[in-house]
Parts: sequence; structure tokens; C-alpha cells
Amino acid sequence: MGNHPNGWKTIPLKMKIKKNDLINEEELSSREIILKKISDILCTRTSETIFSEYFSHQIYREIAPDMLTCFMEEIKAVSGECFVYDSPSNLFVALKKFLLGKGFSKIHCRNEKITEYLKSFDIPFSSSEADFEIMEVGITDCEFLVARTGSVIVSSFNSGRKMNIFPPVHIVIAHRSQLVSYLDDAYRQILQKYNNNLPSLISTITGPSRTSDIEKTLVLGAHGPKQLLVFLLDN
Repeated sequence: MGNHPNGWKTIPLKMKIKKNDLINEEELSSREIILKKISDILCTRTSETIFSEYFSHQIYREIAPDMLTCFMEEIKAVSGECFVYDSPSNLFVALKKFLLGKGFSKIHCRNEKITEYLKSFDIPFSSSEADFEIMEVGITDCEFLVARTGSVIVSSFNSGRKMNIFPPVHIVIAHRSQLVSYLDDAYRQILQKYNNNLPSLISTITGPSRTSDIEKTLVLGAHGPKQLLVFLLDN
């Protein structure tokens, strides 16, 4: 045994193993075999890495033909729906028709701007905490819509922390100006918007809640809304 400058004891190896040594591995101990393999790897020089091919490809696909079309295709691919209207009047008339057609009467909304429209178009709703647990539909706004993934970015700023999780049907009222290309664009703009006073919750929703935990069968609505619908104002 020898002494290390830091006070550690060193144990000499029985033999030195050099790269390309022709050694019968049956004559080596398991420890020496492991050391030889490590030595071979460390002595191998290569200009390429396992990531070379990965980084040679473009990570982000282009948004085509435009952000709105891309978003509508992507949200449909994850079992969500998006409807586009050219005026607030047409949007809320269509929303009322949808709610009546589905027989929904227990509608919950806490966003002040949206509730003003709901009142104007005689759409019944509640903002009371007492009615929260019996809601059938929750209506919220959003922060951004992500074209590439069909995602909806929501926060607790206007509607609280539970409105995008609890209702069986989640309806989002959005504007075309809220469309961004990629997730990092949305997060960057959120940081700029709120500066150092971020909402307590910022969430990315990509389609209705889903799980395949049981027998690998896809089930929608297992841990959250069964339906996600975006009513978008293209104005």
C-alpha cells in the first residue's frame, strides 16, 4: 500500500492493462475485466457523439400554412375541438346554441369579461363557489394557444386554479392574437407580461384529460375534463 497526498491509502493493481493488449479474459479477475473495458472506452477517440445525428436535424417543424390552421389540425389530433368566428356576437350565439343543444344548464364562469357577454346573450351561468361542484361546463379565457402542439396555456390570473381541471367540459374563449408558434414563445411572452409577479398556476393543456393506465385502453376524462373546446374570435 502507498500513501496518497490527501491521506488516502492506495492499493496497487496486480497488473497494468493497456489498450489493445492481447489478454485471455479467463485469466483476469472480474475486477480487472471491468477496468480493461473502461480503459478501452477512455482511450477511444471519436469526433462524433451519440447526439451528432440528432442535432443535424431541425427540431421544430415549420408552421404551415399558418398558425390558425396548424392549431386547428393539432388540437383535433389530440381529441380537442376549435370553432372560429368573425365577431363576438356570432361566437356567443354559437356558444349558446351549443350549450342548449347539449342540454347543459349548470355552467360556471369566473372571468369578468366573459360573464358580461354571457349576461348580454342570456346564457345562464354561476360564479358562486356553492355551485362549483355541480357544474357541467366551465368557461375560461386563456393566456396563449400553441399552434405546433394544439395546446392551450392557462393561468390562475382570471379564473383561479381549479377551473381548467374540475369541469367535465372545459370551454376556452380565445382570440387569434393569442396564437403563438411554439411553447417557448408562449412562456417567453408570459414572463414579459407578468414580469416578476407570475400567477400562482400556469398550465399547459393539450387535449382533454386522458389515461391508458387500465389495460392500455385510452380513456378520456379520467383525471379532468372529458371535452376541451376552443371558441376562437378571428378578429
